[in-house]
Amino acid sequence: MVLRNDAGLTQVDVARKLRRPQSFVSKCESGERRVDVIELAEFARLYGKPVTFFVTQP
Repeated sequence: MVLRNDAGLTQVDVARKLRRPQSFVSKCESGERRVDVIELAEFARLYGKPVTFFVTQP
């Protein structure tokens, strides 16, 4: 949510850009739904971050 807010986007904005319902964004943010690699790339693009930003190394 912080990244989305930092990008100046609401859940509705992100949902529209992804052509998904707002509930999809909400569930992804809350961890209720897993995000696949393609979706991760879409979120990264919208938030202006590289995909590697979201992947942690052990």
